[in-house]
Amino acid sequence: MAAIESRWSAPIPNCSLQMWIFGTASRPIPDRVAFVNAANPSDSLTLRDYRNLSKRVALGLLEEGLKPGDRVFILSPNNVYFPPLFLGVLMAGGIVTGAGPGARSGEIKHQLKDSGASFIFVCQNPPSVFKIVFEAAKEVGVPTNRIFAFGGTGDRPISEIARSDLSRDQSKTPTSVPTRHWTELLTVPPEDAELWHWPEPENPKETTCCLNYSSGTTGLPKGVEISHYSYVANGVGVTHLIRLRPDHEARLKKDRALAFLPFYHAYGQTYFISILPFLGIPVYVMSSWSLPSMLEYIQKFRITILPAVPYVLTEMVNKVDLVKKYNISSLDSVGSGAAPLPKGTHEATEHLLQANDPNFRVRQGWGMTELTCTAMAWDPNSTMGYSTGVGEVAPNCKAKLMSLDGKTPITTPGTRGELWVSGPTLMRGYWRNKRATDDTIVVDADGTRWLKTGDIAEVDRFGPGAIFFVVDRIKELIKVRGNQVAPAELEGVLVQHPDIDDAGVIGVPKKNDECPRAYIVPRPGSGLTEKEVHRWIQSKLSPHKWLTGGVRFVDEIPRNKSGKIVRNLLREKAKEDMENDPNAPLSSKL
Repeated sequence: MAAIESRWSAPIPNCSLQMWIFGTASRPIPDRVAFVNAANPSDSLTLRDYRNLSKRVALGLLEEGLKPGDRVFILSPNNVYFPPLFLGVLMAGGIVTGAGPGARSGEIKHQLKDSGASFIFVCQNPPSVFKIVFEAAKEVGVPTNRIFAFGGTGDRPISEIARSDLSRDQSKTPTSVPTRHWTELLTVPPEDAELWHWPEPENPKETTCCLNYSSGTTGLPKGVEISHYSYVANGVGVTHLIRLRPDHEARLKKDRALAFLPFYHAYGQTYFISILPFLGIPVYVMSSWSLPSMLEYIQKFRITILPAVPYVLTEMVNKVDLVKKYNISSLDSVGSGAAPLPKGTHEATEHLLQANDPNFRVRQGWGMTELTCTAMAWDPNSTMGYSTGVGEVAPNCKAKLMSLDGKTPITTPGTRGELWVSGPTLMRGYWRNKRATDDTIVVDADGTRWLKTGDIAEVDRFGPGAIFFVVDRIKELIKVRGNQVAPAELEGVLVQHPDIDDAGVIGVPKKNDECPRAYIVPRPGSGLTEKEVHRWIQSKLSPHKWLTGGVRFVDEIPRNKSGKIVRNLLREKAKEDMENDPNAPLSSKL
């Protein structure tokens, strides 16, 4: 049996994402807290406010001429405005495409042009970003009267805006930029909006709700088309697993989540905008991440759920003395995703958190933007501990391993192959890019659509309940004398060294071969040398995995907002080094 089916199945409602979250368009829903500005807790939204404000945004967009299928670009850091803007677009029949404040001018222009966005929401903080967006919008032809600013320092609290009848408010909220303020869309009073029913999509499986742009490991970033149905299917799978815990009802009453993962990215977006509000779990929103702030908020708000990325956990274990100054004993669930979590970091984080609970487990999951988000997860009742595993196939999905030529299924445990995944969360395709879609999705004779993930993986056994281990990306593998070397494996070994804070590995050319090169962030004051790094790797790994491409010390490893290493920047640095000194040895002599 080549394909491994999930042990779990759950019915998927054939409805819009907003209908799944709220359950009704106009009937009463609980007035419990949904979102809280962690820096200013009085600035918050209840679930009822969330629905009502989203509806008012939708009605305003419709009045401004938004048509079904129109794309709306949202550029913003995390804040309490983002969720109702997101759902407001969906309720109006539009499609959301988002980006963060770290986006550069060229990236913004590409996304605006590629998506064909006709409306823009942009946060006024930081102010420098707005100018970039404004110029990009002008270049691609988005009119100024369709650009709406929000999140300025003079804005009223969102809790006040949510319950105010702005149709009677003649005063205009000032903006520091030459555009309109988002509250100009809120022309329908809250009580009237409460009665409005958004138009449900005729076919949620074929109605796109968002274009989440991939990180673009090959070429420019591509828009990933996620349907309402796939988004709901992702939520159904995650919530099904949460409800497997016998005490889940009791936990829900005390659960609180901290949100620093970006809302424009699939990981943060699916959990914080849809899944946690659906479950009734308050989300405390951080506009930007820092370790002291995160620890302060965990202690202050008694946070129980912490979705994270490897970089965050690495910072925690590297700064244990700081962590121990805070009471973080409320943490009950810590997960890691978006990038591989090194074994040493995983084990060190568990050890740190087991001071409060000897049975505490840090769970590493796996997913892709092309699969909405979550594709591998853990049975919450399992006590199994694999520090390098990513769990088993998510509900309603199935997976298989294929040879790299895509022709032969792998059926032997421990044998590596490319991971292919199929299920209801699979994207419709890449936006207006049939060639890329056809290169990525394989359709069986029976019509089953398989996503070729580009990840190398293995399983501990074949059959339901199999645990998957994702090794690395195919395109990032280094070929050394015919052997395939996974950079993530080397990085995992390197960061276990007590004097290494972070590491990134790439392949550098050597005649007709490649050699692994490590970029190292040493622990401050450690006096770490290249020889020590070489000896560490040589004591742990086979000769073809040694750092024959050299060791370079740097101040930081370039990472994107999801925590993934931006290897292209490391490759550019390696190229510059070789151009500046072509006679420099690849590897230091030992």
